[in-house]
Amino acid sequence: MRQVKHLLESKGSSVHAIAPEQSVLSALQRMAELRIGALLVMRGTELLGVVSERDYARKVALQGRASSDTPVREIMSAPALTVSPEESVEACMRLCTDGRVRHLPVVERGAVVGVISIGDLVKAVIDDQAVEIEHLQRYIAG
Repeated sequence: MRQVKHLLESKGSSVHAIAPEQSVLSALQRMAELRIGALLVMRGTELLGVVSERDYARKVALQGRASSDTPVREIMSAPALTVSPEESVEACMRLCTDGRVRHLPVVERGAVVGVISIGDLVKAVIDDQAVEIEHLQRYIAG
């Protein structure tokens, strides 16, 4: 099974973040521009949490709050579950499913080096299974 570092090599290691004092509206606009579902919440290089579309829906929209008046720090998920580049895809899938999270910041030597999502993990599992099936079919065919 592949490791997180292999996923980052293939997808890139972009880190998109927002400051905790920024408004939820700013976070939503940035996510929309980038076509992503979450942003890391960081103060400088310090990872504070993750803010996602799900956080917005649960903690702003459904509670009748104004996204322009609500700071990200009030709705972010914290602390963020993190993984190392050496972590296996299988272990990350367990973290996501057991912890009900969709985004895992990747931290190496105290610095955030990327983010993987449940979608990245599912794609990796499916790709690995396709390769295994191909090998088994060749074996069976002789």
